[in-house]
Amino acid sequence: MTHDGALENSFNESRNADTQCGGCCTRITDLSVKAGTAPIIENVNLHFHCGEFSVITGPNGAGKSTLIKAIAGERAFTGEILFHRFKSHEKMRPKIGYVPQKHSFDPNAPLTVEDLFALCLSKRPRWLFRGPAVRKLALESLEAVKAAHLLSRKIGCLSGGELQRVFLSLALNPRPDILLLDEPVSGVDAAGLNIFYALISELRTKYDLSVVMISHDFHLSARYADRLIFFNKTVICEGPPAEMIKDERVNNFFFASL
Repeated sequence: MTHDGALENSFNESRNADTQCGGCCTRITDLSVKAGTAPIIENVNLHFHCGEFSVITGPNGAGKSTLIKAIAGERAFTGEILFHRFKSHEKMRPKIGYVPQKHSFDPNAPLTVEDLFALCLSKRPRWLFRGPAVRKLALESLEAVKAAHLLSRKIGCLSGGELQRVFLSLALNPRPDILLLDEPVSGVDAAGLNIFYALISELRTKYDLSVVMISHDFHLSARYADRLIFFNKTVICEGPPAEMIKDERVNNFFFASL
């Protein structure tokens, strides 16, 4: 999750987010990742556009999370990941928002959502920096994901969908150019799935984000995403949902047992 920078800078970026356009495109060329000498993913070539909602799907163990971690700078790779501005093609160093597959925190800890924001967004100890700026920043971030009502709730009392929206709001601060989501709907009930997908679709339009999400839910992905990427160690096929639904390789994986 993005939480670097001073708190006041984060607050100012959030306040001005509606007038900013990330304009960041991501070009991946011949990307490979190994564990020792064993290849995990190989020869990946992709281009993620600003304002585009892309969903990566495929079998378990296909290396989807490894790809996301490589883009986020958390995994060594060979090949090239180039971030550039949409119009000028000038190289840039983007802000990356990242919601990992697993979160390392104690659900039984007596932390509220506001406490979590204070811990993540301040480099100083939480008890030394609990002023109105923290609360205002947390509220603005939560409002972006329609979750301001959760501010005073304890983390351990949140549903799966509520918790994911809180982590999403943290990943949006400061406002990223690229939003990476590694199976964010894992553990979310059916009622929350449509809400989450619709929210992601809305955010990528509002803030001109490149959104890259891993998901196993083909039907919802096809409904909301601009592009589907079927991945198994490398890109097997990609394209608009309407085209991917007709692809024999996708059909054999998702619909052969129906």
